[in-house]
Amino acid sequence: MTERGPKDSVTTLRDLPQAIEPEADLWPQIEARIAGRGAIVAAPVAAGAARRGMASPRAYLAAAAMVACVAVGVWIGRSALPGAGAPPVARATPPVSATMQTAFVSDPRYQRSHEELVRSLGARVAALPPASRAKVMASLTTIHQAKQELESALGKDPGNALLQELLVNTYQDEMRVLTDVHEASDAGKGI
Repeated sequence: MTERGPKDSVTTLRDLPQAIEPEADLWPQIEARIAGRGAIVAAPVAAGAARRGMASPRAYLAAAAMVACVAVGVWIGRSALPGAGAPPVARATPPVSATMQTAFVSDPRYQRSHEELVRSLGARVAALPPASRAKVMASLTTIHQAKQELESALGKDPGNALLQELLVNTYQDEMRVLTDVHEASDAGKGI
């Protein structure tokens, strides 16, 4: 291979030289330095090893404090879960939609708003353009199916926080659609 100058560019690995000889052999110097410090380095290493073999009382106290914190956190977390302390529900018990709805939608303002929007839904959907009407009905059908499936799953696993959150989000999605229909029909525009 030819020698390359500093300005030559390397585009592939093949452009690099196969072997480069060092200017000087550095191993004798490294070996001399290690041999010269051998006595100095060995003492601190031995002292550190002795210290590591016997843990200090602070280390034991720190470990005990960490275990206690984790235990308290688990205890608080388990008591804060929804359904904690409630008797276990049999797996074959079918979900009760009204019970689930009461558990998640207990705010009277929400219930009033929801009832008013549902009561006026038929007339407001009829006032929408056909394309918007189809979108609204498809969205509401999907939301109602999702609510039924989530309530059924929660009937089997009432302590599942993810299912509970998904059900609450589904209720919020339903309110968004109902509110959008209400606002769209008032403005005379489509969705």
